[in-house]
Amino acid sequence: MTRHIADRSHESSSGRTQYYTRQERESGLHPAIAALRMRPRIRNSEEANRRAAEFARIERGHRV
Repeated sequence: MTRHIADRSHESSSGRTQYYTRQERESGLHPAIAALRMRPRIRNSEEANRRAAEFARIERGHRV
């Protein structure tokens, strides 16, 4: 005779609490993400283009 679907051990009842606490802990904002959001953005596209141009110049091996 097989067990009824409602016949479960009560040992796994703490697993639900552990899952909930893990989910709450991981749902918080990671400090690295918060630091990235606090960084100032480059407002001038000309400044961003100049930075890319400097990296390309360095990559090609050109010196000033």
